[in-house]
Amino acid sequence: MVALDIDGTITPVGREDVAPAVRAAIRRAVDRGAHVVLSTGRSLIGTLPVAGHLGLTGTALCSNGAVWWDAAAGEVVRRVVFDPGPAVARLLDLLPGAVFATEVTGVGNLSLGRFPDGDLWGEVRHVTRGELVAAPTSRLVVRWVGRTPEELRLRLLDVALPGVAWSVDHTEPWLTLSPPGVTKGAALEELRRELGVSPRDTLAVGDGDNDVEMLRWAAHGVAMGQAPVTVREAADAVTSTVLEDGAAAVLDRYFAA
Repeated sequence: MVALDIDGTITPVGREDVAPAVRAAIRRAVDRGAHVVLSTGRSLIGTLPVAGHLGLTGTALCSNGAVWWDAAAGEVVRRVVFDPGPAVARLLDLLPGAVFATEVTGVGNLSLGRFPDGDLWGEVRHVTRGELVAAPTSRLVVRWVGRTPEELRLRLLDVALPGVAWSVDHTEPWLTLSPPGVTKGAALEELRRELGVSPRDTLAVGDGDNDVEMLRWAAHGVAMGQAPVTVREAADAVTSTVLEDGAAAVLDRYFAA
């Protein structure tokens, strides 16, 4: 069972195209019987183009494991949600000038404030605060406009956000909030059991803070070369960067013809 992050692992951040070497390595792994699972913080609407490009037919774990997509059936088979209201209220006070968006699964986002072009996948509907928090969601994202990831981390240091799991991006001032207890690692463990894969036959590759649980979950956790120190320390090994096709090098170590 092979768990692959998308952004910064098999594609440059925010892109849909997978490098030919990485795409070929994934195909070799599939051909040799591996369950290749996209495990991403992206929403479903942002994941589908990549899954389609790769021709994967199994389960994709989106929104950090809150949304499970069965590619063969063409449907969402699991969706975990939370009430975004308390977290939004807290973050509006903590992060002046931040913009917020909740996921509308398979469609796009409700947005409070304007995100930079390319930040959000799918349709974007601009709403009031009341509309933003009116319904449970599987994913809430926040960009602290004009700030750095380091400033965002410092502002959230020792802050309790009620009823959510969260992570900060290491390249952008971007915060992702998920339902409590939902992580890539937890979702992958559930899927591993469903598939009947031995714990020792698990491999994961990622580059972000939201990949730490996934890398620790896997028998073989590999961090991308550009990953921050905290992520590299959680891994068993480090490969080259996304621009150097580091994920392909990992896969070929196990699945090359």
